[in-house]
Amino acid sequence: MKKQLLLALSAALLCFSFESNAQKWTNLFDGKTFKGFKQLGGKAIYEVKDGVMVGTTVPGTGNSFMATEEEYGDFILEVDLKVDNKMNSGIQFRSLSIPSYNNGVVHGYQAEIDPSTRGWSGGIYDESRRGWLSQNELKPEAKKAFKLGDVWNHYRIEAIGHTIRTWINDVPVTYLVDDMTAKGFIAFQVHAIYGEMKPGMQVMWKNIRIQTGKDMQPRPLDGKTVVENYMLNNLSEQEKSEGFKLLFNGKDLTGFRSAFKTTAPPTVWTVEDGTLHVNSSGGKESGNGGDILTNEQFGAFELTFDFKLTEGANSGVKYFVNETYDSGMSAIGLEYQVLDDAKHPDAKLGTVGNRTLASLYDIIPSNKLDPRFQRKIGEWNQGRIIVYPNNIVQHWLNGFKVIEYERKSNIFKVLVAHSKHAKWNGFGMQDKGPILFQEHGDSVFYKNIKIREIN
Repeated sequence: MKKQLLLALSAALLCFSFESNAQKWTNLFDGKTFKGFKQLGGKAIYEVKDGVMVGTTVPGTGNSFMATEEEYGDFILEVDLKVDNKMNSGIQFRSLSIPSYNNGVVHGYQAEIDPSTRGWSGGIYDESRRGWLSQNELKPEAKKAFKLGDVWNHYRIEAIGHTIRTWINDVPVTYLVDDMTAKGFIAFQVHAIYGEMKPGMQVMWKNIRIQTGKDMQPRPLDGKTVVENYMLNNLSEQEKSEGFKLLFNGKDLTGFRSAFKTTAPPTVWTVEDGTLHVNSSGGKESGNGGDILTNEQFGAFELTFDFKLTEGANSGVKYFVNETYDSGMSAIGLEYQVLDDAKHPDAKLGTVGNRTLASLYDIIPSNKLDPRFQRKIGEWNQGRIIVYPNNIVQHWLNGFKVIEYERKSNIFKVLVAHSKHAKWNGFGMQDKGPILFQEHGDSVFYKNIKIREIN
């Protein structure tokens, strides 16, 4: 009995020791004053009421920020917050305000506070810089994590090395990998009035605490959260745990071959500073050596790739490619169209836009509802193709689903029958095929090409 009591006491002390170590938090806000903070940007009203930081909208001013005087690199931040349902706000971190950047405008990472039905709370917006880096369209549980109404929501932000993760009410939201800014202040935003906002709206923060240094206790990987990785040809630990691998290693064309051949890719394809470049050859399809495709074949998969168009350029990413079809030009397969819609004539051909960017080429037009999320020519876009085991296929562009269809279905067969692919018997129907990158005679760049097989 004595031995059992000693073991129980020892276990209790060990548990207490662990919990004490895990709870080494520092209060960022004392609940009484704004000691350690300074206001930047606009002229919104900030007050302390009953231990709560309260921000109130005022007319005629820009975004306002109550910012820490201290800068933080690696940290874990937790905060409870409540916001008017017609308002927008955010938590800045690793953010800066320097004279050399737009006359001191606040810029940097922001964990979104979005009390609306679109459900982007907890996503990462790059304030006054690159815009959205991570929103929640691929994350149905994350879209529901923020509680609407007059209730408190609990945020957790982990920024450790190049990895940024967020949770709302303990639901995982964001896993972002990025190296733009390593250190900066933390700030609490009152957004400028726009849309349905009006003067006198409020956002409140309390229980603001932080861990830094050796005291940090980051949460383990869950192996499920969608990753947005902006590092060049890099796989995060989360991506590895989800089964992703690089199709393009950023150094050479290992794993690729020429279409219709077993030989190495043609010289029109070059590797430049970690990017895959199909060089211009005057705009003729397969006019300078042709397409490249993977040695491996894939059935159900998730493929992500970043692409950058030059003005007037045309290319494409094909899947379920069948090299027995003799096209005389590009190899035949289902195609995620990569195109300058404004300058390339192909965008106006076909039927109701089914040859535009991110469309299933000549079969289904992409539904690009909001032009804000289409990057300018010369900027990087992200494409995503998901093929599920039940033959449901999705095309995504910059985080938005623009197409969904069922491969092998009767509707799919009818659509193919009314396309230029009708002459290819069994088009798009095989169980597996290689991934192809098209040479259409124009200069286009690719990077961060990753794939995982779906069981």
